[in-house]
Amino acid sequence: MGDSIFNCCYVPPRPPGEEEPLRSRRAEIMASNSARISPDKRFLIFFDFDETIVDETSDDMVVQAAPGQHLPEWLKDTYQPGRYHEYMQRVLAYLAEQGVTESDMRGIMEKIPATPGMLPLFQFLRTRPVHDFEVVLLSDANAFFIESWLRRAGARQLFHRVFTNPATFNKDGRLVLRPFHSHDCVRCPDNMCKQAVVREYVARRTQERAGRPYQRVFYVGDGANDFCPALSLGPRDVAFPRRDFPMHRLITETHEATPGEFRAVTVPWASGEEVAQRLRKLVAE
Repeated sequence: MGDSIFNCCYVPPRPPGEEEPLRSRRAEIMASNSARISPDKRFLIFFDFDETIVDETSDDMVVQAAPGQHLPEWLKDTYQPGRYHEYMQRVLAYLAEQGVTESDMRGIMEKIPATPGMLPLFQFLRTRPVHDFEVVLLSDANAFFIESWLRRAGARQLFHRVFTNPATFNKDGRLVLRPFHSHDCVRCPDNMCKQAVVREYVARRTQERAGRPYQRVFYVGDGANDFCPALSLGPRDVAFPRRDFPMHRLITETHEATPGEFRAVTVPWASGEEVAQRLRKLVAE
C-alpha cells in the first residue's frame, strides 16, 4: 500500500566535496512520490516512533552494542542541549570504532518491543476502507533504525510516508546521519522541527487534492518535540499524547497557562488500543 521508507527519506551519499543545501534536500524529500497517494483519503494520521510506536528510544537501545553495553563518560560529556543529532553522530562513530556492525545494530532494532496496543492499532488501520487513513511516520530517529524495526514488525507497508533523518553506511561501515532539514523554530532541535514538516506536508497534499482538506488530522506522540507539531492542529483535529509523557504534560500546562492556544481535542492514551477505540468512533461520525 505504501512506498518504501527509503523512497521518501533515504538520501544516497553525494560525491566527495559536493554539498547540497539542507532546505533544498528537505523540499526534495517532502515532494517525492506524493502524487501516488490516493487523493480521496478522509483522514491523515501522524505517528512518532520512539516511545510511541516502540516502547523504547532507539538511540538509547543501540548503546547495547557498545562494549559493556554502555558509553564512556568522556563521550557522554560531549552532549550539548539542542544538539543531540550531532551527539548521536559521535556515538555512532564510536560504535564503528569498537567494531559494531550494521548487522549488530539491525539485530538490536528488531528486538525493540512495540508499545502496548500499538500492533492492534496498526491492524485496525490496515483493515479500514482504502479511502479512510493516510498514515505518516514522523520521527527524529533515523531511517536505518526505523526501517529495521518496520521490516521486522511487518509494518512498513502501512506507512505512506516516513519523514526522518537520513542515514547511510559509509565505506568504513559507520552509520552516518544527516540532519533532516534546517529551520527557525526555537522550540525544536536544530535538525528537525516536526511542526514545519506537518505544515508543509498538509499544504502540499491539500494542493494535490485540488484544495480539499482532510476531514480530520490526528497526531500520535509522546515527547516534547511532538508538542510543537500538535500546536498546528485545528479544533476538529485530535492530538493523542501518551499519558504522563512530556507531550501530555506540555499540553496540560498550555491549557492551564494560556487557554485556547492549544486548539486540538486531546485524548491521552496508555495503550494503542485506546487510540483505535477513539478513531473507530470518529470515523463513524
